[in-house]
Amino acid sequence: MHYPQFDPVIFGLGPLQVHWYGLMYLLAFAVVYALGAWRAPRVGFERADLSDIVFYGVAGVVLGGRAGFVLVYGFDTFVADPLWLLRVWEGGMSFHGGLLGVCVAMWLWARRRGRSLLEVADFVAPLVPIGLGLGRVGNFINTELPGRVTDVAWGAHFPCFAVREHALGCFGEYEPVLRHVSSLYQTLAEGVALFAIVWLYALRRRANGAVTGLFLAAYGALRFVTEFWRQPDAHLGFVALDWLSMGQLLSIPMVAIGVFLLMRQPAAR
Repeated sequence: MHYPQFDPVIFGLGPLQVHWYGLMYLLAFAVVYALGAWRAPRVGFERADLSDIVFYGVAGVVLGGRAGFVLVYGFDTFVADPLWLLRVWEGGMSFHGGLLGVCVAMWLWARRRGRSLLEVADFVAPLVPIGLGLGRVGNFINTELPGRVTDVAWGAHFPCFAVREHALGCFGEYEPVLRHVSSLYQTLAEGVALFAIVWLYALRRRANGAVTGLFLAAYGALRFVTEFWRQPDAHLGFVALDWLSMGQLLSIPMVAIGVFLLMRQPAAR
């Protein structure tokens, strides 16, 4: 099959253009709020707390996610065109950068309200996966994250413009070889599977930090596995051992921290 090509712009009103990628982020924040509204009274948070947390979280995701992507995956492009940092609608957000941004934002909010960071993180963690999955849908629409070459029946012919960095000899409209549609693999893993794992675990009261630990460990493990089907960034390639991608390298400490949090207080509170 051929990878579908979408117009990244849904519609335009004069100079204003509404992009699919931006819409996915708006939907993600809406889902976080809706799930948080159900969860908040069950874990000792108020509706006003949720509004503040979402506001802080949006700032952390956008600032941290974009800065992380630019510094780790596209620093050369940033040096050549510094304004590229601000063009979020063109795609390019790093989960790991966004995670650090959210952690800083949640720490600031928790400090203001006299709560612990882990207490806030345990509340937020189950709300996040569906939003991550929607972000991957945005990647799919933007023809981002080409997979590795494959011969499986469900592989796709990618447009040449999407894989030219990886296949310099690709000319015409579509590449002749098949590739994994890794953006959809990660949609299912980081969105659907991760949500089911963390949400169901968080339905019962757990030790402080346990829900956060499961989120970190499960995301890191799922991301590590799905990276085997995703083509490493052309300018980075494999960063270690001739097979380890940057996404896998950054996921290893997540798994380690997650396991530590799960093991440090086994008794339910």
